[in-house]
Amino acid sequence: MSAILSVGLMAGANAKAVENTNPFGLVYDGAITENIAGKVNIHPTSYKLHGLDIAANVYTPADYDASKTYPAIVVAHPNGGVKEQVAGLYAQRLAENGYITIAADASYQGASGGEPRHTDKPANREEDIHGMVDYISQYPGVDNNRIGILGICGGGGYTIKAAQSDKRLKAVATLSMFNSGRVRRNGYQDSQLDTVQERLAKAVEARAETVKTGKERLVGSMAGISDEQAEKLPFDLYREGFKYYLRTYAHPNSTFEYTESSLMDLMAWDATNQIELINQPLLMIAGEKADSLYMTQDAYNKATGTSDKELFLVPNATHIQTYYVPEYVNAISDKLVKFYGEKL
Repeated sequence: MSAILSVGLMAGANAKAVENTNPFGLVYDGAITENIAGKVNIHPTSYKLHGLDIAANVYTPADYDASKTYPAIVVAHPNGGVKEQVAGLYAQRLAENGYITIAADASYQGASGGEPRHTDKPANREEDIHGMVDYISQYPGVDNNRIGILGICGGGGYTIKAAQSDKRLKAVATLSMFNSGRVRRNGYQDSQLDTVQERLAKAVEARAETVKTGKERLVGSMAGISDEQAEKLPFDLYREGFKYYLRTYAHPNSTFEYTESSLMDLMAWDATNQIELINQPLLMIAGEKADSLYMTQDAYNKATGTSDKELFLVPNATHIQTYYVPEYVNAISDKLVKFYGEKL
């Protein structure tokens, strides 16, 4: 497996996306196209986090009344994803079921601020989650005793870590959880164990180069890969991810490119370290046929700090299919609504 594949996918400049006419930039099926009184509405917003401007979308339920109280859900997007893709889809679905929800672009990524662009450090992603909780906890109508979280793919791994200490999160759910540290360190499905030190040395070299030149070395690009080449990629996650992020649900802010020096932080990090600190109700959802399932199973087994936990497998689904296939999205949404309804 090549080094380019080991660091993930990128929505490259050659993405053959259908022109996006959604006024909010949303690219998922069934997305809101206008705010209508009495229905679920979307509210693009921004807020400061450690001096950075964070771009977010807040969804409010039908007949939202700021004088009433509502449970709220924070949604953390996948690695390389943005709030307008799958995170927005599930944020909208949950709002349709009575929740105030928020999906924000990670700092240094998407429409959020931060330099150098594409910095991808775990501490930042964890703080992004805390920042979303900060913001939504002050939103009119939110019941601070009923805030939950949904982390998707890489956002699921960061959710597992953030929830260990952020007890404002009363119910924790992940979907197709991706442990970024384990994959950057060991390769996908632990396929690069023999090159860990070599890749870490390159990350250190990249940092030294930045100090000397002021320029960041970026990795993760698949911009030069054709559809035919993508069909030959070794894992379902890569093959289907290529189509999702570069073709059918592409967004100009969505890219898997990241600074190579970030690997110094990523490779020394793991979502499951101290996972026993999670004592909140925990629901982990994954596709039954996902080749990333091993990461969800590993985290679930290590989450010994809560007895209120469940592993829910979506029959026949792969990792990326949980992002958009109606049958699977409906089943996942129903499970999430039941879980949050019982736990919040």
